[in-house]
Amino acid sequence: MFEGFQLILEFAFYYPLFMAYLWMVGGVYYYLHWERSSAGPQHPPALDRYPLVSLVIPCHNEADHLHETIHYALGLDYPDYEVIAVDDGSTDATGAILDALAREHPRLRVVHLRRNQGKAMGLRTAALVARSEFLVCIDGDAVLDRHALTWMMSHFLAGPRVGAVTGNPRIRNRSTLLGRIQVGEFSSIVGLIKRAQRVYGRVFTVSGVVAAFRRSALHDVGYWSPDMVTEDIDISWKLQLAHWDVRFEPNALCWILMPETLRGLWKQRLRWAQGGVEVMLKFLPRLGRWRLRRMWPVCIELVLSIGWAYVMAGIVALWLVGQVVTLPPDLVVRSIIPGWNGVLLGLTCLAQFALSLAIDSRYERRLARMLFWVIWYPMVYWVLGAAASVVGVVKAITKPRGTRAVWTSPDRGLRATGGRGAGR
Repeated sequence: MFEGFQLILEFAFYYPLFMAYLWMVGGVYYYLHWERSSAGPQHPPALDRYPLVSLVIPCHNEADHLHETIHYALGLDYPDYEVIAVDDGSTDATGAILDALAREHPRLRVVHLRRNQGKAMGLRTAALVARSEFLVCIDGDAVLDRHALTWMMSHFLAGPRVGAVTGNPRIRNRSTLLGRIQVGEFSSIVGLIKRAQRVYGRVFTVSGVVAAFRRSALHDVGYWSPDMVTEDIDISWKLQLAHWDVRFEPNALCWILMPETLRGLWKQRLRWAQGGVEVMLKFLPRLGRWRLRRMWPVCIELVLSIGWAYVMAGIVALWLVGQVVTLPPDLVVRSIIPGWNGVLLGLTCLAQFALSLAIDSRYERRLARMLFWVIWYPMVYWVLGAAASVVGVVKAITKPRGTRAVWTSPDRGLRATGGRGAGR
């Protein structure tokens, strides 16, 4: 029994260490093989043709951000595209603002849904009325880079089995410690993981805030699922389980707002954790098939990450219990403050941060200044992420089947810094 406990303790240490080096190796390979040769986001490739693209913006209570989002959406450097905004039962001035903008801009079409039916239904509605085979979906508070459509379309034109392309979200509100840490997180964690997953075979999820889809691929898998709290993870797995390719395009930039309060951050990470578990439970019965083996690493990594969260929760629980009762010597957790192993993990994190920030510096000038802030990432986000995973499993298991995932107004940060290209 006690030998097993020691193995669990070693797993708590070696798992994040192993994954960090796995992401670094995959990220470096991706950069050398695909990314290094590009001239940068502002120099997109010349395409053989420029087919019509439908830019989809599902909205719920986005009155504070819509003018900016629509302004940049109508100013993209792409010759043939339409903009479809879906007002999903908003209770603020979102619908009126969209109608006023549509009267000024013929390229913009607006669809109103009477009741709040959730982002997945908003996307489904837009797909039904879109005139294009290709949909690029962004959030109602996002600012899309002017060349993003060209970068994404280059993948669809290069491969008929490309079902989706995920873009590169960049944080534009960075006025607080949490905001600045997230700038580093999306560069050093999210971006590096997507690069590595693309190298290793399958991407865990497209970025829900900026992703492009081939409509025939969506039709093949039944579009977005309205009962999943993270429709982006669900559609990513559905497409790849149907053997559609999902790619990452780091040059397709999209500037987004993120939570800058602990309460808002907790709600976001809990939703992500619950959504991942929901998707795993939904598709796990199918994953035993040999022809779906390329999804196995993604599923295994998800299971191990959840297991790691529970191990960390157990270690903290044993430490707390040990403060009030006497435990067997082999079950005593003397301290939750890391020792030499924590130093090694910290140095590995710094190496990962430095590597990924160096890669991502081509997308944001002066990004290296964020290295100071991301060193706080393990202290804040590992604890938050582990707690969210523990609670998320319970919420996913106990959620009634068929419950529709409707919109809730998220924390958009305390204040935004700049518009498109903030921080560039």
